[in-house]
Amino acid sequence: MLELLIGFVVIFAGFWIYCSVREHLLSTLLSLEFMVLGVFIFLMLSFCSGFYYYSLFYLIMTACEGALGLSVLIMMGRTHGGDYFKSLSFLFSS
Repeated sequence: MLELLIGFVVIFAGFWIYCSVREHLLSTLLSLEFMVLGVFIFLMLSFCSGFYYYSLFYLIMTACEGALGLSVLIMMGRTHGGDYFKSLSFLFSS
């Protein structure tokens, strides 16, 4: 029961940070990774030992998601000079 509570608290904390901090793309990506970590903790602590194979697949997919987010962050920094969400309005103006 405690592991379910820990998982939900980590997921909720990541969601709270995601909703409250909207200025930088990096802080948004970090909060999404925090939520992914919370889901992983929740799944690892709540299920039986047969889940270990699927947890490896889950970690592979989240690593790909993190790499994709960092590549978007790098491309946004190169093209717009920063990771501010305020500069995203230039993307849709032309």
